[in-house]
Formats: sequence, C-alpha cells, structure tokens
Amino acid sequence: MSGTRRVPPTARLEEFPPVAVERARWWERHILEVLNGLPPDAPRGAAPRSEFDPRRHSLTQREATKAAQLSADGHPVAASTVKHLRQRYQRDGLVGLVDGRSAKQMSQFGRAEPAVVDAMRQAIAEAVDASSRTIGFIVWRTGQILATSDPPVDLPSQRTLYRLFAKLATGTHTAGSARTRRSLDRQPPGLFGELPACAPGELVQIDSTPLDVLVRLDDGIAEKVELTAMVDIATRTVTAAVLRPTTKAADASVLLARSITPEPMRPGWSEALSMARSVLPHQRLLALDERLDHAAARPVILPETIVCDHGKVFISQNFRASCRFLGINLQPAHKATPTDKGTIERTLGSVATLFAQFTAGYTGSTTDRRGRQLELGPLWSLPELQDLLDEWIVAVWQNRPHDGLRDPDAPKRAFTPNEKYAALIESAGYVPVPLGGADYIELLPARWQAVNAYGIRINHRTYDSDELGPLRRQHSGVTEKKGLWEVHYDPYDISRIWVRNRRTGKWITAFWKHLHRVGAPFGEMAWDHARRQLPDGTEEEIADATAALLERAHRGPAQTSDRAKKRSRRDLRVAARTKATTSKKRPDELPPPEADQQPTDDEPLAEVIPLGLFDPLEDPWRRR
Repeated sequence: MSGTRRVPPTARLEEFPPVAVERARWWERHILEVLNGLPPDAPRGAAPRSEFDPRRHSLTQREATKAAQLSADGHPVAASTVKHLRQRYQRDGLVGLVDGRSAKQMSQFGRAEPAVVDAMRQAIAEAVDASSRTIGFIVWRTGQILATSDPPVDLPSQRTLYRLFAKLATGTHTAGSARTRRSLDRQPPGLFGELPACAPGELVQIDSTPLDVLVRLDDGIAEKVELTAMVDIATRTVTAAVLRPTTKAADASVLLARSITPEPMRPGWSEALSMARSVLPHQRLLALDERLDHAAARPVILPETIVCDHGKVFISQNFRASCRFLGINLQPAHKATPTDKGTIERTLGSVATLFAQFTAGYTGSTTDRRGRQLELGPLWSLPELQDLLDEWIVAVWQNRPHDGLRDPDAPKRAFTPNEKYAALIESAGYVPVPLGGADYIELLPARWQAVNAYGIRINHRTYDSDELGPLRRQHSGVTEKKGLWEVHYDPYDISRIWVRNRRTGKWITAFWKHLHRVGAPFGEMAWDHARRQLPDGTEEEIADATAALLERAHRGPAQTSDRAKKRSRRDLRVAARTKATTSKKRPDELPPPEADQQPTDDEPLAEVIPLGLFDPLEDPWRRR
C-alpha cells in the first residue's frame, strides 16, 4: 500500500453537504481506531483497548470487532463494510468516507439531447461575424436547424433552451458587442504564449488605429485622425507615436526614424521631463551618444525585429526598404490574428483611455458614447495635438508603472518603462545608432516640387531659404520628373523641409515663412532659460507637469471656440447676402418683405454721401 498512497484531496469536501461531511468525520474516528488502536481524540500516553491493540489482533479481527461494537450501539454494519471504508480512507483520506450520492451531480447540459446542443452551437457559431441579435433569435435559429435534421428532434421548452444558451454562450458575447465577440473568437484555442524579450529593441510591435478625437484640419473641417505607434516589448516604451488623417507607407518610415532619434525638449516643457532629470542613465549614455544632450526622458531604441499586421502601410516597399537599410527584421503576423501583437493592441487602447478622453474634441469609442456638436467646440489642430501627445508620452506613459513590468522577486512592485530600460541597459548595453542627419532625411517621405521665385509651397505653406537662390525657376535635370526638385518633409513637423541640391549633392533646409508667428524654434538659449526656471526636477514636478498637460489638453486651444462661432455666423451672413444679391428673379417676382423687416417711421434714414467724379488731369498729391 505504501507505494500507491497519494495526498488525499481534502479540498473536495466543499463539494458535499455539511451533514455528509460530519458523517464522514464520525466514520474517520472509528477507522483510525481500527488502524492504530486509538481514536484521534485520545489523550497523550493513552494505551489502546485490548480488542483494538494491533500487537494482539490482526486487522481483520479488529474490523470484525468494530462492526460488532457499532451494531451493538445501534449502527448495524457488516465487517466487510468496515473493511471497504478502511481501504477507501487509506486511498482517498476523509473524502473516501463521504457518501458520493450526497453530492448532486448534474450533466453538463442538463437533460438536453446532444442534437439540440449541436444545433445551438451551430447557431452561436453563425453569430460570430453577424450583427448582434437577442437570445430569442438564437433560440429561433436553433429550432430552424433542428427542423431540417434527420431524424427529426423534438424542440425542448423555451426555458430549457434559454438555460442551455446560458451554458453554451458563456464568454462569447453572442448577444453583446460584435467587436468583442469577433475578438474573442480569434483568440488562440490553446496555451497563450509570447516571445521573450530581454533587451530593448529585441522585439517591437507596430500598429495603427483611429484616435477618438476630432481635430481641426487645415481646410477647417473637423475630422478624426489615425494613431500609429511602436511599442518595445521588453520595456513597454512607446518609441514613437504619430498622428495622421490617413496613415500611409511613408508615415511608417517616419515613425521608424523617430524611434531611433532622441525626443528633443520643447519650449514650455517642465525641466522634470528632461532625460538629465530622469531615472535613465543620462550621463553614461551622453558619453556614447552626443545627441542625448538636450533630449527628453524617452529612450532611444533601435528595433531588431518588428511585428506588424498585413496592412498596406507596413508591408509596403517603402517600409521594407527602410527596415533593410537599418538591418531590421520585419515579421508580419498571421492574418486576422490580432493576438500575435497583443501588446500594441492593448497599448493603443490605453492611449484612448489615458490620453484621448482628457483632450478637447473627444468623441468616445462608439456613437452611443459621443457627445453633441463637438465640431463647434474648441478643437486642436493636427500639429498641436501631436505636440500634446509627444509631451504626454514623456510625462505620463514613460513614468507610469506597468503591470507587465513587475519584478519576479517582488511581484507587488511594478516598474515604469524608463525604470525597466535603465535596468536592462546595464546588461544589454547601448550602441548608438549610426544614423546621421542626412540618413534621417533619407527616411522621410519625398515629393517632387518646383522651386519658384517665392520658394516652395506644400499644403498651402510656403518654404524658402537663401540657399534656394540658384535653384529658383531652374530645371533640376531629372527628365522623368519634368525638371522638378526632390523635396523631403516630415509630416509631423511643419517647420521645415529639405531640398536635394543635385548640383552639390547636399541638402538645403528651407523653413516655413510664417514659423515666427506660431512659436520660436527650440535652441540653446531657450534650453538654458528653461533650465533656470526649474533647477530641481522631482516626482512632484512631473506630477504637476502631467496635471497641467491634461488640463491644457481638455481646455483646448485658446479662444478657438469663440472665433469658430463668430466665423461660422459671419460665413452664414455672407452666404445669405450673396444668395440674395445673386437672385435671378425679376423684382416683380420677388416675395414681399416680411413685416418685421419693413422700415418704420421712427427709424432715421441713413445719410446719403454722393460719389465724387474722377478727374484724370488732377494732381493726386495736391492737398485739398
């Protein structure tokens, strides 16, 4: 027996009624006396009774004695029953003494026939990609399927079918959200797993999703934009995130360039957001990469492997060429399997929860969550919202403890992305990216433009530079492009563009002509001034900067609402006047003026000023 003994499943006692458990404990006292000669409550040093002494009587004799004793006490039992209970106790412990008939065990689907269960499963499977319907429709569809079965099966009662649906549809959202239902259906049926990432950049995921925020585009129309982001799996760092009306292949290449480029500090940002004041090893990294001198507290990560979906943006030739140039392995996920890149999917959802809902123009994730007349309120422009997002990533996301970055030795402690990066960089090391300014420009999207006398115009913005002088109204020499010049631009930085001078092989930087009206560019003087404003960067300052950021994002651009309302009223008034003055009806066909528009006797008439005659011989400079 010693070789077959196992730990008794004592936790199963909770499956049985208390009366049955008490009965089992009563039997345990007698079985232990048969086995050991003493009941479990015997005092220390007590001697067994002679009839149950193992040294005098065999186990079979003791079992017969116990059966006779219990029968004499009013509990008739046979010796074979005592033997059977003793064997069960030695095998299963106390659970073996419980009467199994006391636990009500019902079949998984009650009394429903297998054909009914299969029919309802088919109805639930058909609802995965269909629109959401009620439980009554699934019950009706189950009856339709059973009606065509061979042999025919009787349909159970309505209550039985509803109880069966509750069991079969658990966790499927069959009558709930269609998006959640499809997402659950695409989950892998087996064990959930993920590729381990032990170094920054070892595994990066990229994806796009609509951002639930209205922005004011250049033409004045309020539209939603798309968010494209990259997330490092090892540190959960958002290496780059950009906003565009529609994501294109060139935008993914710009995102890649931003990931391997330090995030510069901007005017107005708190000093606590700089890399020099963060947990990142700034001084050690600065000795290796001088680009980090005035960088914000966001790590620079060069991806080794990028996981993406099969969207045209990420499998385009442009993005693949950029990855090959940087030696990055591009790994497309399985089709229609968002779980292959679950980290970026969840991160984009967190951005909608943690950032978008605090922003002016937030629309909500669905139409039933959307407010009214959002387009009439204060809305950020696309460059302004991009700046807010960049600041939020540095201030909030990189300093927020992440549940996926918990210390294995101390699970109650969660690291922030910056803390995890600082810990991993000690073992993985840091190699600066051999990417110069010209390389960064090469990764940007290109277009072909003419260099006019006034400069170059892109999206109604004029860019110019003194260095463009020899190129103005000149043929570039590229016949295939009809003499146009190659221009590279950053879709997320409207301050400048770069023109390739094919005659010298160098890039010419042309700035937006009205850049001085929207804010001074960042430079050494602005940096030194910002450093003097906040000499001590602390966690409290980061918290204050975060609070100010969210309040500013929620408030929206200053006076935008009033100006928009005035502009809209003026546009309506001008349109009405234009329509009235361009009427094709004759005066006798026009409707009579309304009563409230006819002049009254109390209203004074306007002064009539005659128009003077033009004299071509008159001296225009003569004083009158």
